[in-house]
Amino acid sequence: MLPLPNIAPTAQFERTDSAPVEPEISIIIPSKNEVESLRILLPALKQVCPQAEILVIDDGSTDETASVCHNCAVRNISLPYSLGNGAAVKNGARIARGRVLVFMDADGQHDPLDIPRLLAKLADGYDMVVGARTGNSHAGLHRATANGIYNRLASWMTGQHILDLTSGFRAVRANKFRRFLYLLPNGFSYPTTITMSFFRAGYLVAYVPITAARRRGRSHIRLVRDGLRFLLIIFKIGTLYSPLKLFLPVSVAFFLLGLGRYLYTFTTSSRFTNMSALLLVTSIVVFLIGLVSEQISALNYKDSERN
Repeated sequence: MLPLPNIAPTAQFERTDSAPVEPEISIIIPSKNEVESLRILLPALKQVCPQAEILVIDDGSTDETASVCHNCAVRNISLPYSLGNGAAVKNGARIARGRVLVFMDADGQHDPLDIPRLLAKLADGYDMVVGARTGNSHAGLHRATANGIYNRLASWMTGQHILDLTSGFRAVRANKFRRFLYLLPNGFSYPTTITMSFFRAGYLVAYVPITAARRRGRSHIRLVRDGLRFLLIIFKIGTLYSPLKLFLPVSVAFFLLGLGRYLYTFTTSSRFTNMSALLLVTSIVVFLIGLVSEQISALNYKDSERN
């Protein structure tokens, strides 16, 4: 029996014989042409989590994903065309009936045996538990380096020690996850967005170390195309959590450059140049943009306490 978080129901309903039993846990697996991995993953999930609702969100696959799901008695939600990993996750979260959502990849990297560990940690009172990959679990040095940069930046922004910002293996309370669906992108950066949103709203986030296996099949991430997208994660981290923390250092840098330029020109030629004025004005503009962005960012979380 899996440990389940102690979640108080939001409403009481009279039970009838015809009323369907709502699952406590829904496992959501976004998938695109991962049939070979699903053949192994789905039976393992059925064995480890026999009472869980398992949803495979088929993001426009052209392989036999639907057939494999049918043979494994797993619900398959087939999207008519590819919308992206994040879009598949959002569709799964809307459809899932469980009060706890478990997200995992379809490529065989995540071990179903780690799910009870995530749920046990969630039962300790956390709102989201993330499977944090160990150092040797990343697919290549470039991935490990990028994730290390993201983790350090996010830790600085939040003041919390973030072990894995981009992990797609996590367990979360459904009602709180759905509050931020409108913020989640359709691409691969949804884990970053939801993690920073939870920290910004003051929800409790924990990490459980996991070892991710080497993926089966071919990755859908492209180094150049998605590398540029992941660079935007750095700016998204700042704008989601505290934009002023991102804009203030830039403003201070422009101010110091302007002041240094002024002191240099004043001591050498007793002049206040246009370049000095431009740098000083730019520092003020950047600072004001940071203030406005801070207020706009706060509006995204004004309804985070609604049930």
